[in-house]
Amino acid sequence: MTRRLFIPLALCCFLHGGGITHSIAKEGLAVEDENGIELSIGGVGGAYFLAEPGTLTIDLEKRDRNIHNRHTELRAILVGPDRRAIQEATIPADDHARGSGLGPTQRVQLSTQVERPGIYALNITVSQDRYGEDILWGFRTNCPRYLIETSRGHKDARHQEPIVLWDPTRPGDICFAPRQSSFEMEIDDLPANVDTLPVYDSTGALVHALTADEDGRASHRFPADIHRENVPWRLHLPVQQATIQIDGVTRWDREDLNPNLSYWTPDPASYFPFPTYRWMLTPYDRTVYSEPGDEGAIPFRVHNSSDRRQTFDLEIEFPDGPWPVQLSTDRVKIEAQKTAEVVLHYTAGPKNAARICHLRITPQDTPDVTTYSTLEVRTGAAPATHPLDMPLTFEPYRHENQQFGYLPDYPLGNQVYFDLENRPFFRTGRGLETLQNGNWIHTDLGEAVQSRIPPFTGNSFGMATNKVAFDRDNDLYLVTTTGSRGALLHSTDRGQTFTAYLLGPEDEPRGAFDIEQFSGHNLPDNPPPILRSIETAADENLIWRRISKLELLLPEKEDGRLSVGEPIFISANSLGVGSHSGIPSAVVSRGSKVHAIWAEATDPDDDVPGVPTYVVTYDREIKQLGTPALIGYGAPPNDVHNRPCISIDSQGYLHALAGTHGQPFQYARSLQPNDAGAGWTQPEDVGDQQTYIGLVCGPDDTLHLIFRMWRRNEEPFPNSHHATLAYQRKRPGEAWEPARVLVVAPFSEYSIFYHRFTIDQIGRLFLSYDYWSTFWFYRTDHRGDRRSLMMSPDGGENWKLVETRDFE
Repeated sequence: MTRRLFIPLALCCFLHGGGITHSIAKEGLAVEDENGIELSIGGVGGAYFLAEPGTLTIDLEKRDRNIHNRHTELRAILVGPDRRAIQEATIPADDHARGSGLGPTQRVQLSTQVERPGIYALNITVSQDRYGEDILWGFRTNCPRYLIETSRGHKDARHQEPIVLWDPTRPGDICFAPRQSSFEMEIDDLPANVDTLPVYDSTGALVHALTADEDGRASHRFPADIHRENVPWRLHLPVQQATIQIDGVTRWDREDLNPNLSYWTPDPASYFPFPTYRWMLTPYDRTVYSEPGDEGAIPFRVHNSSDRRQTFDLEIEFPDGPWPVQLSTDRVKIEAQKTAEVVLHYTAGPKNAARICHLRITPQDTPDVTTYSTLEVRTGAAPATHPLDMPLTFEPYRHENQQFGYLPDYPLGNQVYFDLENRPFFRTGRGLETLQNGNWIHTDLGEAVQSRIPPFTGNSFGMATNKVAFDRDNDLYLVTTTGSRGALLHSTDRGQTFTAYLLGPEDEPRGAFDIEQFSGHNLPDNPPPILRSIETAADENLIWRRISKLELLLPEKEDGRLSVGEPIFISANSLGVGSHSGIPSAVVSRGSKVHAIWAEATDPDDDVPGVPTYVVTYDREIKQLGTPALIGYGAPPNDVHNRPCISIDSQGYLHALAGTHGQPFQYARSLQPNDAGAGWTQPEDVGDQQTYIGLVCGPDDTLHLIFRMWRRNEEPFPNSHHATLAYQRKRPGEAWEPARVLVVAPFSEYSIFYHRFTIDQIGRLFLSYDYWSTFWFYRTDHRGDRRSLMMSPDGGENWKLVETRDFE
């Protein structure tokens, strides 16, 4: 084969201590040869390769379709079984004019020396084109077994990953594992000369032949179970020009074994049962810091993604010779869709040493599908114990653990709250965790609820909100779900036992809830106020215009028991409450005054600058609701993302922010303490391109604000936009300071951090966040979330990753 290189691509990898380290190159490589890559795929995603020892090569091709005016730079990342990056390359945009048709073919080659068998991954993303609409890509490889995973960016709609092929000059095949139950196959965009599309099982037996109509469409519903023992099935295309939807492969129902994961291959010989062994061993990589000679233990999780019981063998491999590390067991048996834990016990090496071992896993049913995770033990203090050099810049597959040795032993499912004695509390699933005598203690709510008022059946208490609230008596409150209803849990013994009180009548929808939580200077004398929103309308033309009735609930306490009372009507047109990101405070109180903030929906035909944001005060003492005050508009209108936030300072002044979706927040302060009805300052812009408010007020009345902020055409993504997690503050009597970036996403395009911002009783700031990429390929490869917790002990000047000792 003759190959001419137009632009050199410097790609290299080498071995270090048996583990792959890497040099990442970002130059382009254009290649021409007489044997084109016989695959032109729409969308983005990547592929998984079951690689054996030897050289692994992947030739990658891209063509711009030039449908839109976009700078479509393809980014390719090759990673090993432990997800350590091996090589990175980019294929630039051809920058041809919009509507000019297919651009020239551009290619790069990625390669690495495989030292031990395992499942490698190729990650494909495209700038300004998260759905892969403006490009075609394909690859060829010397690896005989691989699967493609079509994984576009997130859409606010049902997740679908249609297989798009666009090469009318060649025939082709789509090979896939069919759903066990009946399923529909739909094929569109076929050329006029295609009339029959046969589907075969792996033995070559014809399952069914689809017939295309005059509009280039074909469909068929396949009955359950037939031919399922012979996998993969093969859809044959006379030409590779089609858009293909297959239930269980490109779109999913809840009962599907592998929802949201789109696996297929153009070659039946390349198919291997990767779906059965997805997340077989996680985490893929762990970096640990220990003092010389210290002993430690790191858990790994073995997951059985199949529909049957499986047995997995485990062993340790030492690339540089044995060192003191032992495995808790060398074999586990796991039921279908279940997980087991295995532990590596290690002894750290001498000063300045780095020891590596690989934990290999092999299913007994399919011993050729084997892979491994990596444990690296370094001596010395972890960078996570020191203040961070901000911003924290993620790299693909290298987050807090890989960069800083962050290995928290505290619960991370949600944000942390602090009682009056500054004890930390985390809401976790159906329970609660707190620190006692240096140990994290879990309370199961089903067991801890001792009584129910009024009496009701059921012992399950889920999360209606993940906030943990306290009153001036240091009683603890949780808003939960129980069946189809809401419940307020009340504890007088630091969360050891609870009494449950039903919220709302049985004959109306449960709704969504928010409860007043500590944000710096609010500590209710009574049980914390609760806001409840019940959705009453949705707009099919405006997806984010969702109208809710908003009510205020004011529980009262007498002789240790609560009475919830009747709800107080606030608004019929609110955009609801929620804690999606930022966990904004929708209600604060002081003394008898309760202050609620909300955003309202408007008529789509009205010319308004954004969602009108109101604050109202209710006086418990005189049982009177004041007149709502309009404090500003959060752009754009009719958008539930634009939920506002309210806080109160030491003098009682109210501070309000109107939420926005990619626009500047609007800030206003009450003219009188503890009164929303006595006037407000003129609203002012806080920053730029802001979404999801997290606001607290420090001991010195400084306002601290966390939000997602877009950056456009800036490093590290000069050809697109990317998300950051940013921080601003406003000292008393001063203007808002410029935003400071705390976290930078590892990928361009849409991202979110699901951040939650809290403050403890001595004014330390706590930021819980979980990076979430729009790209399904990256997001779903990591089993579980990536939530971390950082703190600032000095009012936002410095930040560090939290250790348990920071709570003590």
